[in-house]
Amino acid sequence: MVSLKFSIILLSLFSLAIITQAQDLTYLKYICPKNYAYYMPNSTYEANLNLILSSLSSNATRNNINGFYNVSAGQAPDVVYGMFLCRGDVSNSVCRNCVTFGTKDVLQRCQMEKAAVILYDECELRYSNRNFFSTVDQNFTLFMMQSPNNVTVEPDRFNQLVATTLNNISTRAASAASGAKKFAVQQANYTGDQKLYSLVQCTPDLSTSDCSRCLEGAISKLGDCCNRRQGGRVIFASCNFRYELYEFYNATAEVEAVPAPPPATPSPPPASGSKTSGKGKERTILKTVLGTSIPIVVLAFLTASCIIYFRRIRRKETDEEKNHRSFFQELRKSRGSTFAEGGYHLPRCAPSLLACAWQLWNEGNKAELIDPMLSDSCNAEEFSRYMHIGLLCVQEDASDRPTMSSVVLMLKSHNSFLPQPERPAFVGRFMDNLEATASNFSVNEMTLSDFDAR
Repeated sequence: MVSLKFSIILLSLFSLAIITQAQDLTYLKYICPKNYAYYMPNSTYEANLNLILSSLSSNATRNNINGFYNVSAGQAPDVVYGMFLCRGDVSNSVCRNCVTFGTKDVLQRCQMEKAAVILYDECELRYSNRNFFSTVDQNFTLFMMQSPNNVTVEPDRFNQLVATTLNNISTRAASAASGAKKFAVQQANYTGDQKLYSLVQCTPDLSTSDCSRCLEGAISKLGDCCNRRQGGRVIFASCNFRYELYEFYNATAEVEAVPAPPPATPSPPPASGSKTSGKGKERTILKTVLGTSIPIVVLAFLTASCIIYFRRIRRKETDEEKNHRSFFQELRKSRGSTFAEGGYHLPRCAPSLLACAWQLWNEGNKAELIDPMLSDSCNAEEFSRYMHIGLLCVQEDASDRPTMSSVVLMLKSHNSFLPQPERPAFVGRFMDNLEATASNFSVNEMTLSDFDAR
């Protein structure tokens, strides 16, 4: 009986949390395109869709994605593409709440649909069985007016002011760096005591020219939707604008930077005669092991990917017997070179593999990390993507690192948007100490015996 009461209370609190979350959002519109097919219950497509929605919800909690994330899962004909875009001035918590609620709400509104779009004032969420990444999509247009009233003071000048302001900030939004928010706001003087507030935004995966083209198309609809209106908006799938005679956005959000994680507070020294907690020791050891091993594992995976690619090309060129013999010859050379020369040779940059990868990434010289023996056969674009994923996995702030399910999707899909990585853990803090003491390091001389079967 007690257990039943507890379950009812827990369920009530959970329901209340969902209702509260929904009340914080401003629902606008949902679209279930009728020219798309339906999926069947318990089908592969439904499984991929659930995976996509789960990934969107989990990645909405990250701090370094600029309110945008896209991902795909599965293979044709069951592939699913998903995306969310949060309004550029909302906080991370509002973005997270909007996306989390939207992933549940959209399934209720577009049941068994292979494509859907749901719009809130705070975010947009979308999925489809057709690839819409990095493309200008004007397949649906939504006109909205917050106020049905017309302006009465110089209406023609007001129309011109709206168009000019939107065009100006469209240029600013479109010219944002790759992966950054393509978002801009501006206020302009309409009358002595009346100001015009405007906002534009594109999905960050659009190029500068595509973002400009999308916003130009949206602004061209001003005459159809908002002639002389005190406020209005046009929403395309890939971009949108809005203007009002009141401040409807957070004016400071555009220049706010994501705060850096607080510095670690050193633990107080143990009291005299006190015993150190075994649990604390285990936690310290675990942090050290993870911090040391994860970068090595991730970057070893990058090198292994190129080796696999090299073997695949070799297999196509020779017959089965020759390839079998060549494989073991290359493996023996690789082992001998790796151990006899002290392991993988770092490029000219840094004293550790992770630090070197981070430095080359920032310099734009990612290809220098590829082993020279594999440089001719390793796909540079594919290697760059794997390096990008690897650096995302070793960011200093654990909350910025992708989840394992997200990493799997990133590796499977070459179309998903990847945010810019932040500085890895253990890089940049004590590099000077390493350089200062490098001369004191000893060389571990060893021999390697290579055993062959008789």
